[in-house]
Amino acid sequence: MILGVFEFLNISFADFLDIVLVAIIIFLLFKWIRGSSAVNILLAVVVLLVVRVIVEALNMRLMSGLMGALVDIGILALIVLFQPEIRHSLLKFTEKSGFARSTRKVVDRLFGIKEQELADASVREIAEACEEMSALKEGALIVLTRKDNLDYIVQTGDRVDAQISKRLILNIFFKNSPLHDGAMIIGSDRIIAARCTLPISDNSDIPAHYGMRHKAAIGITEECDAHVLVVSEETGTISYVSNGEIRTVNNVNELFALLGPISKAGASQDKTA
Repeated sequence: MILGVFEFLNISFADFLDIVLVAIIIFLLFKWIRGSSAVNILLAVVVLLVVRVIVEALNMRLMSGLMGALVDIGILALIVLFQPEIRHSLLKFTEKSGFARSTRKVVDRLFGIKEQELADASVREIAEACEEMSALKEGALIVLTRKDNLDYIVQTGDRVDAQISKRLILNIFFKNSPLHDGAMIIGSDRIIAARCTLPISDNSDIPAHYGMRHKAAIGITEECDAHVLVVSEETGTISYVSNGEIRTVNNVNELFALLGPISKAGASQDKTA
């Protein structure tokens, strides 16, 4: 009679495989969040999960329902607390997965999503503004959107919705301007917003001489397909960032060459070729 209570311990191969897979998932979760405050929450969820399995095996319906509710709440707490990390991990997966990239191309064609291109005049205004800010050593952070929607970034700043011009870019990034601190978002030949907040990259391999503007530029390009221009306030150096990689721009002609492929003229030449 007493031994009958422990009949659930009769483990089949499927049960063993199930336990191993769950153990692997829990191990990977611990490895992912080790050193953070979420470890305690995950431990509590694991304990509740074990208790839930036991009470279900003992057919304790009330306790089983209570444990199930507590486990669901714990999992939701992990998702809410670590939403940025989860989003970042999924983005990394889509970048490395060939299947995900192929799916993205199909979705883009299905919904008519096209890459945003800049007119030659806009490219010239941006390049000349960066050249002048470089000479004056005025810091700047300019995000050039492509296919990915950056509304969640635009909402962190102030909408501008103005035509791209050298003078306006210089005025926005002037040191005493209330909009100079943060990123400018440019898309569809318009200055969409200014003073926007970008995610900071957690890449530990970034050289120490790069400041917060460069880390923010790398951070946003790790999350989306945007390109970013950075003008260093300390050295006046212009940097071009895409796909999480940073490149120093030596002169305005090189900057024109880098911006060319995302201009309308450059895009039309690529299609012709």
